[in-house]
Amino acid sequence: MPLSEVRAGNPGDHRRILGVCWLVYGVLRVVVGIWLVLFSGTATVMFGALLSRVANPFALMSDFHIVYAGLIVLSIICGIFGILAGVALLANQSPARTLALIAAFLSVSEVPFGTTLGIYTLVLFLP
Repeated sequence: MPLSEVRAGNPGDHRRILGVCWLVYGVLRVVVGIWLVLFSGTATVMFGALLSRVANPFALMSDFHIVYAGLIVLSIICGIFGILAGVALLANQSPARTLALIAAFLSVSEVPFGTTLGIYTLVLFLP
């Protein structure tokens, strides 16, 4: 078998495997977002315990809440786009490439699974 055939593979296989991976990743990210919401009180108490020796703990606590809310929103958005990309890839729909690229760009910051899946998607779908 020539090397070009080995490298090319079957694009349908890549889409199906990638669709399943994005679906699993999306569900996990939504679960993590819900988990972050449920444990927000514990996270606040734990971060607040670190602020006993700083000059202005109230400003840092409000910054913590902003960052924590941003992480929750990012996790849920990554999960939604991951699920949408997975369903579109499995159904072989036309917006699958666009949804997969959006999900890949959003998930690259989440080490190790989001980075791996995002880079693989970017290599596969970017020209």
